[in-house]
Amino acid sequence: MPKTEAPLNYLQQFIPEGSSELVMNYLHQYKVHLTVTRERKTVLGDYRNAVDGKNHRISVNGNLNKYAFLITLIHELAHLVTFMHFGNRVKSHGKEWKQIYASMLMDFLHLEIFPEDIKAAFRKTIHDLPASSCADDGLTRVLMKYDRKEDGLLLVEQVVEGAFFQTGDKRIFRKGKKLRKRFECLEIATRKTYLFSPIYEVKAVDGFVKG
Repeated sequence: MPKTEAPLNYLQQFIPEGSSELVMNYLHQYKVHLTVTRERKTVLGDYRNAVDGKNHRISVNGNLNKYAFLITLIHELAHLVTFMHFGNRVKSHGKEWKQIYASMLMDFLHLEIFPEDIKAAFRKTIHDLPASSCADDGLTRVLMKYDRKEDGLLLVEQVVEGAFFQTGDKRIFRKGKKLRKRFECLEIATRKTYLFSPIYEVKAVDGFVKG
């Protein structure tokens, strides 16, 4: 099945121990219909406001580690709270959302449920949070340490310049130079150039010879 509605006892397997009471308080207070989905390549979670008498709806990818899952859930809850206060009158990741998100994160940080390295990463960005945890390379690097690792995966920044790598959809690229924060990489089949985040996970291609 592509998605599963998250009852209370089911949800506990996806979030850190000690966080369930506060999570449930938010879900009950705002009458949230929470769905745990399979992996989506383009988003980690999303929020849809209540319409036509239906509940607010939040979905979070079920393949995330428990810390990334909780952070994504808080991110989406912050969108809900922002909507409740301001409707559509403010930017989705504007200063109002950032203030609410930071406040909610602090509530969870006080529970002492995050490892020290994750707390340290938050302390660096808590006053100017990015629109997505994925946009925060420092936090993402730390969160990836708690993922279940597939053999052979490495980060683009770990690939030697000029070497070849393969993405999850089997496309092959040659790594180029770093341009500001991203790496310029050439797709071999199309000869098109793409910019890759340094923390994008890929597989090295040993012995690849361009035909």
